[in-house]
Amino acid sequence: MLIFAGLGTLICVKIARGSVEELSAYPTEINRLVIHLGEDWDSLAEPGKKEELIPRGKVPGSNKEIPFDYSVIDRDGNLLLYTRDGISTSVSAASAHYDVIRDIEKDGEVIGRLLVHNPYLEQQRIRDRRQALMMGTLLLAMLLFSLAYFLFLRKRIVKPFDRMKHFAKRVAAGDLDTPLLMDRGHVFGAFTESFDIMREELRASREREAEAVRSRKELVAELSHDIKTPVASIKAMADVMSLTAKNDMERETIEAINGKADQIDHLISNLFHATLEELEQLEVNPEDVNSSDIRQMVREADHRKRVTKLEIKDAVVRADALRLNQVISNIIANSYKYAGTDIEVGSRIERKQMPAGSDGQKVKNESFLVIEISDRGGGVPEAELELITQKFKRGSNATGKDGSGLGLYLSGYFMEKMEGSLECLNRDGGFTVRLKIPMS
Repeated sequence: MLIFAGLGTLICVKIARGSVEELSAYPTEINRLVIHLGEDWDSLAEPGKKEELIPRGKVPGSNKEIPFDYSVIDRDGNLLLYTRDGISTSVSAASAHYDVIRDIEKDGEVIGRLLVHNPYLEQQRIRDRRQALMMGTLLLAMLLFSLAYFLFLRKRIVKPFDRMKHFAKRVAAGDLDTPLLMDRGHVFGAFTESFDIMREELRASREREAEAVRSRKELVAELSHDIKTPVASIKAMADVMSLTAKNDMERETIEAINGKADQIDHLISNLFHATLEELEQLEVNPEDVNSSDIRQMVREADHRKRVTKLEIKDAVVRADALRLNQVISNIIANSYKYAGTDIEVGSRIERKQMPAGSDGQKVKNESFLVIEISDRGGGVPEAELELITQKFKRGSNATGKDGSGLGLYLSGYFMEKMEGSLECLNRDGGFTVRLKIPMS
């Protein structure tokens, strides 16, 4: 850029200093020519003589040379001689071209006129062509230099950067086995080795993580198996106590203990199987569930009595009661942990038409019970709303709080298996989880 700026400056200075031949530099030659023409007028203006073309720079009847073109006319405007075509041959034309017009006199009488050609326009055209040539040469040089620089950048920067970008995509996609080609001949050469070291460290970290997950699953499986024994003992003692109950209140309490023990047993069984297989293998068995059962699930999950509004419309839905109970319990437990405010539970019936059959012509009406569980804890950043429903992902507000990042992921998985959905959103200064459950 400095080189081209310097060249452009030189060209501009050259253009600014360009000169045009000034006729004022030839007053002596013009005066001498006028005197000579007056003295030799009789030979120039002979009767019947036609206009004569003489060589440029020559004086008729003399060996003298002059540095300009001219033409001579008599006082009647008749052309007597001229040095080249294209110059003025009349007073009006000479005036229009700013030519020098001098009277030729003899014995005090004007007998003709000398028209000295002004070469300004020709010189201007020559100068314009020269300037255009210089600017065109400069632009061509800039174009060639830019092309060469572009090819240099493409080879030394763009292509290496593209390789690093594709390498990063492969790493993000999980390919940690393909190394990055080493090339110290470009500007990123010093980084390629570091990137490849990063790939190796990520691969080693993934292997360590997989080993840790396997160890954790084995530990959870062992603990799950050990917990089933005391749960079975609780159930057995509850059965014995139910036989010796003295009144209805004791029987209801014992039945509640027995029911909770059954629930714990089911959860422990699922946990045991989930540690041996993928989490997605947890069974979901939808059946008819009454909305009154859903109200009871909310009350049982709300052991801190934070639910200030509970409105569940009367409906019968298709859901797995155990899984739905887990979903509701997890959402309320999260509200306890991250918000700590009052909770409102509302609902509505939503109906929509869905295409049925392969022809796409017939439609069927589908109805959903939509339940919204809301708190006033400030919510989560908008960019994290989709993130928090993914496996092992937690929001930025979870810092310093216990958790594994599986609660909302499993809840969403359960709702999907029940042909419903789970959606997280910020609303009214808090966090809302929207459950959509298909109706029977």
